[in-house]
Amino acid sequence: MGTAVKTAKTSPASWDAFADVDAFVDEVLAELAAMAVDGTRSTRSGPTAALSGAALRKAIMAIWCVCFCGMQWRAIGQLCDIPFGTLYTLFARWTRLGLWRRLLNRLTLAWRQACGDKPVPSAVIIDSRSCHSAPTCFGRGFDGGKKIKGIKIHLAVDKYGFPLAINVSPANRHDGKGIVPVLHQLAGRGFKGTALGDLSYRGERLSKTGGALGITIQPSAGGHGGTFIPEGIRWVVERSLGWVSRYRRLNTIFERTEAHLVAFIEIAFISILSRRLVRLAPQEIGA
Repeated sequence: MGTAVKTAKTSPASWDAFADVDAFVDEVLAELAAMAVDGTRSTRSGPTAALSGAALRKAIMAIWCVCFCGMQWRAIGQLCDIPFGTLYTLFARWTRLGLWRRLLNRLTLAWRQACGDKPVPSAVIIDSRSCHSAPTCFGRGFDGGKKIKGIKIHLAVDKYGFPLAINVSPANRHDGKGIVPVLHQLAGRGFKGTALGDLSYRGERLSKTGGALGITIQPSAGGHGGTFIPEGIRWVVERSLGWVSRYRRLNTIFERTEAHLVAFIEIAFISILSRRLVRLAPQEIGA
């Protein structure tokens, strides 16, 4: 359960988010084109023409820079010579249409296929991460364990570390409660299997909630005496949270809505996946 058949191999290279940013832009453009074909993305009407060509590519790259560099919308608008209101409106509209979630699902499926795996995993790993937030954020709470005043990100990832479900909440919400929306998202995707987590996910109530959705919650200790000890595939979610921490917009949270925060988390993983897929070794592409 949860072991890879064959992990896709990428060409060796140091971690550099800017090296393949064009891959991120290309994937977003491809998804926008697909949404236009199936009618999910309606044609925008207004006094000015919609962005296209090089201007649209620049706008997508600007949204990525907001996520990775943690820049303010006004600052990135000045640098790329596009009104910040236009950039923010594009981001908000694409978030509302579900562009980021749809693209992340497609890239996750492509990576699992490259690894020779099934579309739906038999096991997922669940965990959370507390982040500092600004007073203007959609909600704030105090995580007494980590001494952080802010919000909490709840993730369910597959064995490769890519999210299948995401939820956000104030930091004072217990992991056992914050993970319930994640379980409902997993069930909506057809997942029926085991959810591995730490001892925060103990409890009869959570177990019954998962059982009603066809998901078995399996908590276990992730360490001893304050030392983290990898157990099975449990460690991959820690790596995923480490990936997220490299994106500065996700370290101190400023988003006024939960949907926009989730969108930036999805953008971070889309960036990672698009970079990996473009670097697949030749033997994997030809297989």
